[in-house]
Amino acid sequence: MESATRSARNILTGLHEVMASKNHAQAKLNHVVNIIGEALSSEVCSIYLLRDGALELFATRGLNEAAVHVTRLGLGEGLVGTIAENVETLNLDEASGHPNFRYVPETGEERFHSFAGVPIVRSERAVGVLAVQHVEPRKYEEVEIEALQTVAMVLSELIANADLIDDPEIGSGIETGTVSLTGLPLVKGAAAGVAIFHQPNVRIEHTVAEDTEAERQRVYSAFDKMREQIDRMASQIDFGTGGEHEEVIATYKMFAYDEGWSRRINEAIDSGLTAEAAIERVQQRTRMRMRQIDDPLLADRMHDLEDLSNRLLRIVSGQMSTAAQLGLKKDTILIARNLGPAELLEYDKRRLRGVILEEGSLTAHVVIVARAMGIPVLGRVRGIRHKVRDGEMILLNADEKSVIVRPSASAEESFQHQLVDRQKKKARYAAMRDEPAVTKDGLPITLMINAGLRDDMSALATTGAEGVGLFRTEFQFLISATLPQRERQQRFYRDVLDAAGDKPVIFRTLDIGGDKALPYLKDETSEEENPALGWRALRLSLDHAGLMKTQARALIEASAGRTLNVMFPMVSEPWEFDAAKAIFEGQMEFLGKLKKQLPSKVRYGAMLEVPALAETLDILLPKIQFLSIGTNDLTQFLFAADRADPRLAERYDWLSPAILRFIKRVVDATDGHDVDVAVCGEMGGRSLEALALIGLGIRRLSITPAAVGPVKAMIRSTDQAAIKAKMTELLTSPTQNLRSALSVWATAQGIETS
Repeated sequence: MESATRSARNILTGLHEVMASKNHAQAKLNHVVNIIGEALSSEVCSIYLLRDGALELFATRGLNEAAVHVTRLGLGEGLVGTIAENVETLNLDEASGHPNFRYVPETGEERFHSFAGVPIVRSERAVGVLAVQHVEPRKYEEVEIEALQTVAMVLSELIANADLIDDPEIGSGIETGTVSLTGLPLVKGAAAGVAIFHQPNVRIEHTVAEDTEAERQRVYSAFDKMREQIDRMASQIDFGTGGEHEEVIATYKMFAYDEGWSRRINEAIDSGLTAEAAIERVQQRTRMRMRQIDDPLLADRMHDLEDLSNRLLRIVSGQMSTAAQLGLKKDTILIARNLGPAELLEYDKRRLRGVILEEGSLTAHVVIVARAMGIPVLGRVRGIRHKVRDGEMILLNADEKSVIVRPSASAEESFQHQLVDRQKKKARYAAMRDEPAVTKDGLPITLMINAGLRDDMSALATTGAEGVGLFRTEFQFLISATLPQRERQQRFYRDVLDAAGDKPVIFRTLDIGGDKALPYLKDETSEEENPALGWRALRLSLDHAGLMKTQARALIEASAGRTLNVMFPMVSEPWEFDAAKAIFEGQMEFLGKLKKQLPSKVRYGAMLEVPALAETLDILLPKIQFLSIGTNDLTQFLFAADRADPRLAERYDWLSPAILRFIKRVVDATDGHDVDVAVCGEMGGRSLEALALIGLGIRRLSITPAAVGPVKAMIRSTDQAAIKAKMTELLTSPTQNLRSALSVWATAQGIETS
């Protein structure tokens, strides 16, 4: 590392002299490639810059001089174009072996085998590429790559000041008319407000340090100030006691005090960079790693680190103003590429109405905090920062996955009426909280909620639900930076049961794998072509017996003296249920020998998501106390259609004869067995679909808290005998559009389905 630091410092010293000289820009670049090539003992060093939308060879040592200003590569074209398009580093011992390799004859590069290239980045976009090549096949050392990345930062300043590149801020072409965009709902809700950008980009004016020790002291001071801010913010949070947001902030603080992060910044300063450039240098490396991470959860943790990097950069540069510091003057929709939990907490909750992110995911820490604050969030809205200006009106409907920028006056008025109507409906549903979910002809329907966070438990009181029909225990694992220990799990489950009071909670054991991978657990699904059908849920838990034993013991100890309801996900065959139950029974026996207080009763259940289980219900039903039909996975398995693929979203319908007949067959199979049958997928939370389920014989629904009011209103306006007869008719002789037929019938009957 010392030699690399010395090489990087020598290169920067040489570049400092070049930049201070009075030579024109082309002469400076010609000098730069020689300095880098000599320092890294590389036979080729080339600089490509983005001009008129293409990467033009601007300077080279080792390639044919005649190719300079002649060779041009498009974004994504060849190795250089790939680096610029993906903003990634390539390090190859045999360049021609890369699938994107393209031979450019005029450069005379055929005799060179090894290749390494790094992007030259400005305003988060690649504006050029710095590449080195060598005759002998060899991979460049990591320290050499780091030296190239450091040099690329300095080059960014040089070429920008010389006006050699396309302006990275130009090209977004903000429109003037109404624009409609879609995204991923992260926190449900709707809101209107003016667009405010979270923060302007911090422009780094100087990259090469005059005094390394002075720069180091600036960073130390900035770290101290940043940590004070985080500690103060954590102590001032007021969401009431308990909640996942507290764990989020604790994990966030762990990143703030991470010694590895501060050490990497120090090493960048050692190479000759200013404090600002060193932070940006490490941040660029983090961004490149994020682009290479397929695991969404690990990427979310990297977003936390980026949030802290932005904060540190603003402190050290003195450019502290974010929209939060400047204050919100009107109802606001906040716009950001991404957002950290601490940054969100800085905003005035009285003015902040919603958040739109270019990135973001369901497991991001900021989502946990936003949910606790009651702020709707829409993520993965591509290009939003380039389609709206500060102060322009935005209509955000996370329920409908939509954003309208610069709406017409009539659209805005209509949306405001919708918001008023939503509030009126919410008030009406709230007034029904203590009313029973009973049909007009006297049939009670059990309405329960789905949950996964401690904060979700408050919905039992606000909705009047009769319990939690599905508690997703994996959420605690997803928001944690490390595997939650048994004691921590036990406290969590006990808190959930305490919050539920005398209402039942059905805990589903871990459903991880697939799109819910844990970075701290060996990822055995990374090579799977279809993880949703692979090593996940109960399959993975049975393979990791220690993980399941720990969870079983935590649930048993947390339920001491109470009823424990436990459900196993993605059961394919009865023997899997038997194996999972045996683990729980083994832990019961073990704790009994230790004289620990045990649950007063343990009730076991299974999720029916895999269609194969329906063929062996006669074997399974005598062993269980309840069965939950998970319509989300069941639907994609029945239709062989990935529910996450937008191209297939309209290819199947919950109100199709195939789904409805399948559910009816399962309900009929449970006749004569003392088994509670419930639906706990999204299907049950939609009023028209819930109406159909009641007609099929479903008497228990576990749904999102927001759906309890509308579904209860539907139930109280329904005659069970009439819907049963109608569903029998529709399934005996299905119409071309069953959904339309049922909707028309429900309207004629005066049933509330909207």
